[in-house]
Amino acid sequence: MPGHTSAPSPNSDAAGSGSAGPSRPSSGILGVRHAASSDGPADVEAFADLHLDQIVTGILGRADDGMEPLFRTSLPTADDIEWRHEVFRDLQHADVLDAVGGFVSEMRSVLGRTRSGAELAGRYAAEGAFIETVSTYTEAVESFAGILTDLDLASRGLLALRDHITEYVASERFVSLVSETHEMREALAGLRYTMAINGRRVRVGRFRGEPDYGAEVEQTFKRFSRGSTKRYTNKLNSRTDIGHVEERILGLVARLHPDPFAALDAYVERNGSYLDETLVAFAHDVRFYLAVLAFLEPMQRAGLQFCYPTITEPGGGIGVSDGFDLALASRLVPSRTEVVTNDFSLDSDERIVVITGPNQGGKTTFARMFGQIHHLAAIGCPVPGSTASVPLVDRIFTHFEREEHVENLRGKLADDLTRVQSMLSRATPDTVLIMNETLNSTTLTDARFLGEQLLDRIAQIDARCVYVTFVDELASLDSDIVSMVGGVDVGSEAVRTYKIVRRPADGQAYATAIAERYGLTYEQMKGRIEC
Repeated sequence: MPGHTSAPSPNSDAAGSGSAGPSRPSSGILGVRHAASSDGPADVEAFADLHLDQIVTGILGRADDGMEPLFRTSLPTADDIEWRHEVFRDLQHADVLDAVGGFVSEMRSVLGRTRSGAELAGRYAAEGAFIETVSTYTEAVESFAGILTDLDLASRGLLALRDHITEYVASERFVSLVSETHEMREALAGLRYTMAINGRRVRVGRFRGEPDYGAEVEQTFKRFSRGSTKRYTNKLNSRTDIGHVEERILGLVARLHPDPFAALDAYVERNGSYLDETLVAFAHDVRFYLAVLAFLEPMQRAGLQFCYPTITEPGGGIGVSDGFDLALASRLVPSRTEVVTNDFSLDSDERIVVITGPNQGGKTTFARMFGQIHHLAAIGCPVPGSTASVPLVDRIFTHFEREEHVENLRGKLADDLTRVQSMLSRATPDTVLIMNETLNSTTLTDARFLGEQLLDRIAQIDARCVYVTFVDELASLDSDIVSMVGGVDVGSEAVRTYKIVRRPADGQAYATAIAERYGLTYEQMKGRIEC
């Protein structure tokens, strides 16, 4: 991970850093377990409007391995969120990240070989693959347990895991597994037999001290050796599958040495369920943290900051420094395009924000950032910004402009009002509403009238709302409404700063400045025509 200047920094000391928690973590490294169908703060529509779907795709890549529901499921309490923050903080230490990443890689290999071994047709091939997989597993567990002992951990999740794996490797079950596996491998490695091939006939016999022709050949040609030479051989991929001829040969060897192979059968039968469920679950679930940190790392190297938000009581105030649209930043950073950040704060009684200003001035991007921060905070992830303080929310609803569909007989305005009504009927004081250019399909007069009614209804619900509009009068509708405006460059009104600042709406769309920049004012076009 990068140095402290770019890595997420905590806003407070990790809770529970001095407690190891239960010896066997009942809730797993993710904290409280939830059903995959649990609702997250952002519903399906809001997830797309806020570009959270793009963020999750960027984190998980093409194969999410069933992890996407974790990014849609909110955590019920601030302590559950802090649990994940603690794990993130631990994993930002390079030694912890390397140890966990290495163990996850080993476990994925073990699970993959377990599945492929079970699919082998030959009995002895499957048993041979099994014993080698168990050996890899025990070595990985012992190594990880030893490394964890020396790591300076603070999170309740990883401390509980360390307690569990320490107890596990010392348990009679695991010690016996290690011992049996070693003895079984030694017994099989000590088997000797001869094989004579004559045409299509293969004869397998007992080893009676016959000379090792391979060693004799090597000794014969040793005198031609002239020191070390460059090797041109290629290492073939290891495989556990064998052909039917090889399987028949093993069957004959088993007849010659029945005792070791009978012991092998008993070993496989006895250790069929050798995997520890807690470690398997950890190796899968901890990838949630690893994937998030890997996704953020290029943006951190580019100078963008992430933090772990302080979670306030529902309905509390909001404060964010250096916030930005995470989905947009993930697209801009690879091309080294500057990402503009914004600061904002709202007191607990400031419930409605009306954003006005010129087109293409960053208003929609700001609204998306507002929703993204609340959602990411609710699932226990770092949020974009150097500092952040946000309350728990129960739902995030969005109303972004949709294309009108021919098959929809209601008309666009009626469709907008229907969608808005559906949102308001489910909203509570702990809900965040993000409304972007709502009602822009109607006239200015109607948009103002309907907007007033809508904001009044939201105020009655006492929900928190970000309302992006071209109707400047709505920003001064009530003294409780917070007005924010998209900024332009002082020297050139056509240049957007993409900063959203807290000030009264000025009623300027700067359309003339844009037209002038591109030579499209009335006078400019008239001059070209006259020429």
